[in-house]
This record gives sequence, C-alpha cells and structure tokens, in this order.
Amino acid sequence: MAVKIRLQRHGSKKRPFYFIVVADARAPRDGKFIQKLGTYNPLTVPATIQLDRQKALDWLHKGAEPTDTVRRILSFKGVLYLKHLLRGVKLGLFDDAAAMVKFQQWHEEHEAKSKQRSDDHRKVLKVRNTYVPPVREVKVEEPTNEVENASDETTEA
Repeated sequence: MAVKIRLQRHGSKKRPFYFIVVADARAPRDGKFIQKLGTYNPLTVPATIQLDRQKALDWLHKGAEPTDTVRRILSFKGVLYLKHLLRGVKLGLFDDAAAMVKFQQWHEEHEAKSKQRSDDHRKVLKVRNTYVPPVREVKVEEPTNEVENASDETTEA
C-alpha cells in the first residue's frame, strides 16, 4: 500500500484550511485517512503551521511520501533536516547528541528569522494603515511689473 503525507482541504469556499494527514494514495483527497499530523492555514501572514514533528518523522522513516506542498511544510518546520541528521547518526558520521545540538542551533536561527519576517510584515501593515492627508501644492506667482514688460515690447518693435 502506497502511503502519502498530504493536505486534506477544509474550510468554506475561498477560505481554505488544511489538515496534514497520512493517507493511502488511492483514497480521495478529503476522504479516509490513517492519521492526522497537523494543520496548515495559508490565509494568515505568515502561514500558520501546527505539526507533530515526531509523528511526521516516524511516517517518513516508514516510507511515506510527502506531496510537494507538504514537503515544503516539512522542510520549513525542520522535519526533513532532522531526518537528514538522523541518517548521519545512523551512518556513524556523528553521535545523537551532536545531531540534536545542530538541530537546536538551526531551530533557534530559523525562529529568529521567522520572527523578524513577521515583525517586518507588521510594520509594513502599520505604515500602510496609517492615514496621511494629501499635501496640496500651492503655486505662488511672482508679481510682475507690467510697466517693464510694456516698455520691453515697445523697444523691440
């Protein structure tokens, strides 16, 4: 039986909300599933992702294939990086503690970048939502001396 980790759509029309599920590849998109791993809400900025890392990692080790979108989500949450590190442990490149230290370091950097992006987005929204009244340009005309202009015209003729 081919098993996929994929998105199951919920939510109303034009308001998508997804469950991240493990399902048989032959099952319909919104049909029967084996296990629910988390949720994904693409409408928030940044997108809200809640995921059970350990369950996702277990299913990846069992051979479940993620779809393209779920692969991006798993990569963003660090599950694929953790799988990569655990493969290095299995091959004897480094021990389990070193792998966890590397993952914790990556996770802290990733959280800092995500927080920075979120703060930048909030600042942009704040600037965009503040009302700035339009500035009118006032033309100031210089007073002209019509006597000088009249005399210039008579001398040219």
